[in-house]
Amino acid sequence: MPAKSISTQADGKTFEQLRQECLQKKKLFEDPDFPACDSSLYYSQSVPINFEWKRPGELCENPEFIVGGADRTDICQGALGDCWLLAAIASLTLHKETLARVVPNDQGFDRSYAGIFHFQFWQHNRWLDVVVDDRLPAVRNRLVLLHSASNNEFWSALLEKAYAKLNGSYESLKGGSTLEAMEDFTGGVGETYETKSAPTDLFNIMKKAYDRGSMMGCSIDITSSAESEAQTASGLVKGHAYSITGLEEVNYRGKKVKLIRIRNPWGQVEWNGAWSDESREWNVIDSSEKKRIFQNSMDDGEFWMEFEDFKANYDKIEICNLTPDSLTDDTKRKWEVNMFEGNWIRGSTAGGCRNFIDTFWTNPQFKLTLLHADDNNDKCSVVIALMQKNRRALRKEGLDLQTIGFALYEVFNFLVHGLLKAHEDHLGKDFFRYNGSKARSKTYINVREISERFTLPPGNYLLVPTTFQPHDEADFIIRIFSEKAAGTMYDIYMLFISYDTDRSGKMSSYELRIALKAAGMHLNTKLLQLLGLRFADENYDIDFDDYLTCIVRLENMFRVFQALDKSKTGQVNMNILQV
Repeated sequence: MPAKSISTQADGKTFEQLRQECLQKKKLFEDPDFPACDSSLYYSQSVPINFEWKRPGELCENPEFIVGGADRTDICQGALGDCWLLAAIASLTLHKETLARVVPNDQGFDRSYAGIFHFQFWQHNRWLDVVVDDRLPAVRNRLVLLHSASNNEFWSALLEKAYAKLNGSYESLKGGSTLEAMEDFTGGVGETYETKSAPTDLFNIMKKAYDRGSMMGCSIDITSSAESEAQTASGLVKGHAYSITGLEEVNYRGKKVKLIRIRNPWGQVEWNGAWSDESREWNVIDSSEKKRIFQNSMDDGEFWMEFEDFKANYDKIEICNLTPDSLTDDTKRKWEVNMFEGNWIRGSTAGGCRNFIDTFWTNPQFKLTLLHADDNNDKCSVVIALMQKNRRALRKEGLDLQTIGFALYEVFNFLVHGLLKAHEDHLGKDFFRYNGSKARSKTYINVREISERFTLPPGNYLLVPTTFQPHDEADFIIRIFSEKAAGTMYDIYMLFISYDTDRSGKMSSYELRIALKAAGMHLNTKLLQLLGLRFADENYDIDFDDYLTCIVRLENMFRVFQALDKSKTGQVNMNILQV
């Protein structure tokens, strides 16, 4: 069941409460939180065009919220440079269940019309319900920002307005990553591929992503601002966000040809090379197959390309997975999610990257325990995603995206030998001076979210998120996806204190069987006796650090059991429990 959304209105009222108030008063809604004025449009300059705010009923005779179903032809770019958002909306229309969440169907221009609409977006692990009135910026009674190809359809224009409200203004939507909006529409996790250095099975990866309901976009890099939205001789636009709307294989002259369908949110300007709308390649294709794949893409901004031409012309692919299922294997996993929140504060926790070793250790540190390896594997699959919070809305204050990254350190030996207590907050400078990271983000980059996929052995880790430069401030969240439940050391400590009945920081060794069972470990009497002898003190008590060490050692033992069971080499040597 989808998580319940939270109202964002300053007065705390819900969409339905506000709509009923307006209906009772027989008055159209006017949003006090996002008024129809210049500040809702621009924050850095005066409004360059003489906009008028018009309701749909003032722009056409019979306005409708959605005409004949929401589809990708309903998204036409206007004067605002938010093609990245439009590309994401076009992808959204291909996923009806997700679309129904973002664009609720309990609204329209029928008897319940009160000049109020609402949309739902994911923000920092919460779903928000954003209410807007239906006054839209127009010039000479025509919408000049996002609009539908149908003059009497308004869902896409109102969606853009709600997203502008969420981010502070329409101007805040200028420039961005398609992946950012895709994540806000789904709560999913993003991955990026460079076409020139992508895996050899990139088409299969993308086809699998498409079949699993992932949203995808692509773009062509620019080398200077002068190239932004410059059109090439082949009809493609540089520095412009496109949607990927389909992948197919067709029989052509006795061989299989891989094709990809792409949409320009402008609604026009298309690829004019091989497999374009009027190209001769289509004349050789079987008529039934052509009818199946060659849909209405005549000068509507959507076109087909051969996949090799696509890789040669485009530079970046963005994929938003609704869950971070690996696109390189055929198993569908159920992912567990852990989340941390924190901030970088100048003079306190904004230590910068490891280049600045004297301050690096002051960054926030998060302890993570990977207890269980993946099924049929001795490693743990982990996706780590670090996201900056609210940076687009902060543009009006002169703030923009920080350059961010992270590093992951293994701390098992330090826990075992007492150099780091599990309940302590921080490792100091010397640890980072003499120890390298186990894994890290590939680069530091000024994007909202950076994510990486890792395969790691079970154990205890320390995650350090940072900005590149010291003293740069921002709030952030971290999402950690793992195939098996991963816990923070804090989670294990809550578990421990439930058996520490006198709050002495120790638990009775007689409770060890139950405590280990609660952690998912079922042991026979012989093993429990050995553990009691090894980890209990003279009073038959076990402290938390020894309890944690016991759990990690048992995990190592279970991995050996699994390996021996697979290889059928014989019995397990009980000496593996020795320190």
